[in-house]
Amino acid sequence: MTPVILLAAEKESAEVTDWAARIGWVVGLGLFVALVYWLMREGWKWRSTLQGDLPELPSAPEAPGPVKLSLSGRYHGSTSAGQWLDRIVAHGLGTRSRVELTLTDAGLDVVRPGANDFFVPVAALREARLDKGIAGKVLTEGGLLVVTWEHGDKLIDSGFRSDHAAEHNEWVETLNDMINKTETEGAR
Repeated sequence: MTPVILLAAEKESAEVTDWAARIGWVVGLGLFVALVYWLMREGWKWRSTLQGDLPELPSAPEAPGPVKLSLSGRYHGSTSAGQWLDRIVAHGLGTRSRVELTLTDAGLDVVRPGANDFFVPVAALREARLDKGIAGKVLTEGGLLVVTWEHGDKLIDSGFRSDHAAEHNEWVETLNDMINKTETEGAR
């Protein structure tokens, strides 16, 4: 028996891609992504409107006094105190950024390149602690320095992470000592 060799009867090219359908899908997907982005942006603006009763953030005084501590790291946002998922977005407090924290006798100076800077007077400081998370950011236990402060009639938790996490304990101790000292002097 002789082997049968089958040869192609005709040369056929590969099926041509349906460009109209492909372009339609790409445009549709692009519009869907744009819609989702727009809805997220509108939600952020709506949240800011709801928090419109929050007063303007104070700025640092001209002569804040000698520097007690300084820290370079990241600002992860602010939330309502005790509500680690209730992000505050008014006045730019919801914007994550690099941060330079400076603690003086006058209070806590928060300098954020590319975002709104603010100052927390020592009388407004309520507590400092180590935590593991704040709205949208979860770290290892004790990986986040959380400072609770009062602004207007609202208590706010602000989360910071130092470039050198070993600094967090010193910040907690120093801030809580300042707060206790201020409360003791205010009670007199």
